[in-house]
Amino acid sequence: MLLSALDARHISTFLEAMAAESGAARNTLLAYGRDLRDAAGWLQSRGSDLDRAGRADIEGYLIALDTAGMSRATRARRLSALKRYFRFAVEEGWRADHPALRIDGPGRAQRLPGTLTEDEVAALLEAARTHGSDAASRARNTCLFELLYATGLRVSELVSLPHTALRGAPEMMLVRGKGGKDRMVPLSDAARAAVAIWLAHRDRTEAAAQKQGRPPSRFLFPARGAAGHLSRVRFHTLVKEVAVRAGIDPDRASPHVLRHAFATHLLAGGADLRVIQLLLGHADLSSTEIYTHVLDARLRALVMAHHPLAREGS
Repeated sequence: MLLSALDARHISTFLEAMAAESGAARNTLLAYGRDLRDAAGWLQSRGSDLDRAGRADIEGYLIALDTAGMSRATRARRLSALKRYFRFAVEEGWRADHPALRIDGPGRAQRLPGTLTEDEVAALLEAARTHGSDAASRARNTCLFELLYATGLRVSELVSLPHTALRGAPEMMLVRGKGGKDRMVPLSDAARAAVAIWLAHRDRTEAAAQKQGRPPSRFLFPARGAAGHLSRVRFHTLVKEVAVRAGIDPDRASPHVLRHAFATHLLAGGADLRVIQLLLGHADLSSTEIYTHVLDARLRALVMAHHPLAREGS
């Protein structure tokens, strides 16, 4: 449905403000835009719009989403987008009230993140060292996996690392995370060694490419795609390939699972939760606390499997 000119203009203004004031990522802006346009279209089909909608209208929209089989997570996200939009609308003077202010969302079902054991991660790292058609590919793959497990980076942060961040074998690496926020993460000896080997291969390849007239790449993991670096999709596929080589179910392995393994293994080793929060780049400690539940679940499974009374009870 074609939105009214006013709704379309207000949504566009809101998204521009999000980009300018909070540095929202492009994918975040696209998601907010889709959610708001969907809500505006539903309201318009019922003779209303974003400027006139009341609490009953917003509740009706959420009920319609539920009836259509939308997941709880999707409904929670749509409501979150509307709440943020209406807060902005009040600040801009487009509305005098916030119709979604007192509406409680469905919440998100808390799912414990999948993870791998320390032995499984060790198997993955070993498999990465032998996966690749030539020495350069194997060096790159080793570097990717060692860096990810050593730092817990988001996959987007890993594949877009500038090569200058790793020059000189630093013990700490500066990472630019969500919202343009920087953080420092330490590097393990194994990761630093893998980086040094990969940089030697990378630099030789880059020098040959420049002789052929191609511009130099600023990325640690350059590629010929539009982004100029290894894509998230390709790395996701690579993790699956390495998992198969390591004898691990590829459905259990992903870049995000390795990030979870980094955090869970740190916590199991006695690391402070707030330190893990800083290393992962979480804005809110509650996002990090889920790893305590992962550890609790693993400890419970261990007790149930090995305690004599637990075995008798079963």
